[in-house]
Amino acid sequence: MRFTRALKTVAIGLALTASGAAIAQGGGRGQAEEMKKAETAAKAQENLKTLGGDIAPKLPPATVPADPQNIWDLDLSSGGRVRIQLRPDIAPGHVERIKELTRQGFYNGLKFHRVIPGFMAQGGDPKGDGTGGSPLPDLKAEFNPMPHLRGTVSMARAQAEDSANSQFFIVLLPRMQLDKKYTVFGRVIDGMQYVDAIAQGEPPANPTVILQASIESDGKAPVTAAPPPPAPAPSIIDTPAAPKPAAVKKPAPKKK
Repeated sequence: MRFTRALKTVAIGLALTASGAAIAQGGGRGQAEEMKKAETAAKAQENLKTLGGDIAPKLPPATVPADPQNIWDLDLSSGGRVRIQLRPDIAPGHVERIKELTRQGFYNGLKFHRVIPGFMAQGGDPKGDGTGGSPLPDLKAEFNPMPHLRGTVSMARAQAEDSANSQFFIVLLPRMQLDKKYTVFGRVIDGMQYVDAIAQGEPPANPTVILQASIESDGKAPVTAAPPPPAPAPSIIDTPAAPKPAAVKKPAPKKK
């Protein structure tokens, strides 16, 4: 009996020892796995730092500081100057095109040919019917996260995404369904009342005209009325005076 009890005690001791060893080994494997996970996470962080950014895309700021080199002034026949903050940070190619055409005088005298109440006012077409553009090549789309809110200025285009050229539109009321389908390149920061006063129609009967487009840093004074037509040059050749018509004598009344 004593021998049997001794054997049981030894067996229980061996079982406890084996169990403890197994638990110790299992804990060691868990620690190793945790260390590997930590190393993987550390490597991922290093890779992000090497790439220079986070995985999640950063949205552009809703507004930027006013910079005269990036403010587009439109003097309209509807009453005054509209100031538009250009956004080269989100649409550099389109902003560069606007500046180039503006400094060429391309937009001066062009009409707003399509103006839909509660939607938008479209201009920038030398033909005045929505089919024209500048001699420059069409632009590659620069769709961005900026929404089409009231005052947003976006580039018009045809069916093809890379078909924007010179035409643009100013949004009158929010139209979110246009987001990421048209390139937003600016927003009105002053003079929206003159945009609201643009003559409506497709086309309007008496369209509003861009009297002058300029980049604010160029320092052009506002134009508030269409310039009068130039006076005819005086002739240096004397023109003979027209002969006076001969007097016509009235016939004498007949005697009765």
